[in-house]
Amino acid sequence: MEEIRIDIPEPVSYILKKLNAAGHEAYAVGGCVRDALLGREPNDWDITTSALPAQVKEVFRRTIDTGIKHGTVTVLLREGQFEVTTYRIDGVYEDSRHPKEVTFTASLEEDLRRRDFTINAMAYHPSLGLADPYGGLEDLAAGVIRAVGDPAARFDEDALRIMRAVRFSAQLGFAIDPETYLALRDFAPRLRLISRERIRDELLKLITSPYPETFEVLYDTGITGVILPEFDELMVCTQNCPSHKYNAGQHTLAVMQGVPPTVRLRLAALLHDIAKPVTKGKNAEGYDTFIDHHIAGAAFAEKWLRDMRLDNATISEVSTLIRYHDFLFPKDEAGVRRAMNLIGELFDDLMLLMRADNAAKSDSTRDRRIRTIEKIEELHRTITERGDCVDIKHLAITGGDLISAGIKPGPGMGKILGALLDEVLEDPSRNERGYLLRRASELDP
Repeated sequence: MEEIRIDIPEPVSYILKKLNAAGHEAYAVGGCVRDALLGREPNDWDITTSALPAQVKEVFRRTIDTGIKHGTVTVLLREGQFEVTTYRIDGVYEDSRHPKEVTFTASLEEDLRRRDFTINAMAYHPSLGLADPYGGLEDLAAGVIRAVGDPAARFDEDALRIMRAVRFSAQLGFAIDPETYLALRDFAPRLRLISRERIRDELLKLITSPYPETFEVLYDTGITGVILPEFDELMVCTQNCPSHKYNAGQHTLAVMQGVPPTVRLRLAALLHDIAKPVTKGKNAEGYDTFIDHHIAGAAFAEKWLRDMRLDNATISEVSTLIRYHDFLFPKDEAGVRRAMNLIGELFDDLMLLMRADNAAKSDSTRDRRIRTIEKIEELHRTITERGDCVDIKHLAITGGDLISAGIKPGPGMGKILGALLDEVLEDPSRNERGYLLRRASELDP
């Protein structure tokens, strides 16, 4: 078998050599080894060692006790920060997240045994080569996500690992080992013990991956029933969703594939039809759930994303994209300028979402709607290239100009500026200081 060689960054090599020189074992370990073997650039480099935390601190001058109870010390070098963790065996997990206690060990193999998946349970040393006691290299070559040892034991230790299994599958395009897959179903309810923040982080990595359609695995294994049960309704929605291929859930997966992998677009794609499956008629907020599903969906997205601890900017952006994803655009320049004013900087993203949404439909009007979107995009390019004013900040006059002209500040001034903008949206040639000042004086009561 050809010898495995990995290029290790100089600071990592330096740490390994320093620990070795002090009489300790040390390896690069985990995801960095996996990514390097795949030809990907690791985000960071973790190091595992036989040295106890106190011994690591003796070897390096500058350290931080990052998680010293669990054996982790951060070594500070000029090039950055590197986590060094002592070989350990985890004790009993009482909360599906943290071990009650850890025991340090002198065995690398025992340390690797506690890790989640075989592809993450490999370690590498430039002189000693690859340590792979659980077949991670073989699974990497076969494209398989497999739990180390007994999947039930690994998921019992940390229920978030069931999300990580699906996330790695989506990021790498790997299949999930059948035994591991079955354990996902058994442990899905345990996600209720995991914080929303941890679930959110895994979910965002999954949906912004090269294979967002892997989200369907969350449905098949019952995970969506815990984190987003409304998606389960999409997977059986056909009656209220006649234009969708197969069902609304599979339509949603296709839309996710059809938009660029940004957080706001993938979230908007995931949630854009989330309100459609509700029984046709008025829902609790008073919206007709079929006709006004985009409004109800925006309201749901705002609530769910807040519950998932998303930041306010992302919540606002996603809910806006959902609210307008079925917007009936006027097909003239004035109408598009008004739409640009309404939607703002999200206009391009909205076009991408609308394109993907319509491309994933199968009804007879799909091609006509796509041609309409192309026409709107063409008008948008013309308006943008010409530099037409589409918002108040680009009017040729300001509130200060109106005050100088004798108009009193207050709500009335705001109404005047709004009326002037409305005229400019209709005819951009009116965005001229003299004309706007004359119109302002006429509009001043």
